[in-house]
Amino acid sequence: MRILIAEDDTALAGFVRKGLEAEHYAVDVSADGKQARALASELDYDLIVLDLNLPRLDGVAILKHVRGKKPNVPILVLTARGKVEDRVQCLDIGADDYLVKPFSFSELSARIRALLRRSRLPSESVLTVEDLKLDQVERRVTRGSRAVDLTSKEFALLEYLMRNAGRRVTRAMIIEHVWNLSFDSSTNLVDVYINYLRRKVDDGSPRKLIHTIRGVGYELSGPTEVANAV
Repeated sequence: MRILIAEDDTALAGFVRKGLEAEHYAVDVSADGKQARALASELDYDLIVLDLNLPRLDGVAILKHVRGKKPNVPILVLTARGKVEDRVQCLDIGADDYLVKPFSFSELSARIRALLRRSRLPSESVLTVEDLKLDQVERRVTRGSRAVDLTSKEFALLEYLMRNAGRRVTRAMIIEHVWNLSFDSSTNLVDVYINYLRRKVDDGSPRKLIHTIRGVGYELSGPTEVANAV
């Protein structure tokens, strides 16, 4: 799942980003109000963490804009403004939750999980391919009865592959969606992480789910034969 943090305090944004990435979320950070509004409007985020005191465009204006365009995306306001009237204004405009700084990261994380649970039906929060299951809210992966321990990038990569199960995805698509980078044909970053995933997900199982498609990229699918796959 991808989260946008709109926060101009660099140290705080880095702290929150590091904590969320440790919980296997893909995280983008914007310190500029206009940029945050553009990112929230143009990209598909599962949740937005929004500060109110942003340069060039404040959080209230961003909240109004995003809520008008994307009524279903969960928005958590994270701000130093603790007055009741500020809370009421943001909740009336369309914020789903409101947390005042200073805050506990464990509480922020719990509120994010609660918002994500409420925004999805239980069946929508778990991706399943054969006996491989990925819980996008609880951030857990299992293969059969075995728990699979993944790093944040491995989790994001597997989530992307499972969201596109049965579809061939190129290295460029993976780089763009998982790492938020432009594709560099000289890098083997994707191949390295695919190998990490194979060792954790496929090794020890008679049914291999991660397939290499020659000349294309990769596909995650069931054990049926995949043409040109190895």
